[in-house]
Amino acid sequence: MTRLRVKEKFMNQALLEKIESEQFRKDGSKFEVGDTVKVHTKVVEGDKERIQIFSGVVIGKRGRGLNETFTVRRISYGEGVERVFPFHSPRVDKIEVERAGSVRRAKLTYLRNRLGKAATLVKEKAFRPATGAKAKK
Repeated sequence: MTRLRVKEKFMNQALLEKIESEQFRKDGSKFEVGDTVKVHTKVVEGDKERIQIFSGVVIGKRGRGLNETFTVRRISYGEGVERVFPFHSPRVDKIEVERAGSVRRAKLTYLRNRLGKAATLVKEKAFRPATGAKAKK
């Protein structure tokens, strides 16, 4: 009896994954924690729809598959504002990476305690040329 339930569980999981795969974001925006991004969201006001941009630093990512979300933080009028976006939502039009950050943590919650410019300060990724290619004089 337990074997039957296990087999049924795997069948349901396969069916669920097939349904979810149709909902995934096709462009597959690549960004990491620490990057500064512009998130273009669709806002519906009455019968009109417009695009609103929320730009800030990605301070965390969580979930997997269709349930993946990311948190963006910015400073607005001296107050910290965080917003959580579902990665595969049809309301998120596109995600642009403005600046790639270099961080050593998975979550940047320590930015909440910082004030002023330090609140948005994340080290930029340094470009390193390939070791085999040297500049000729």
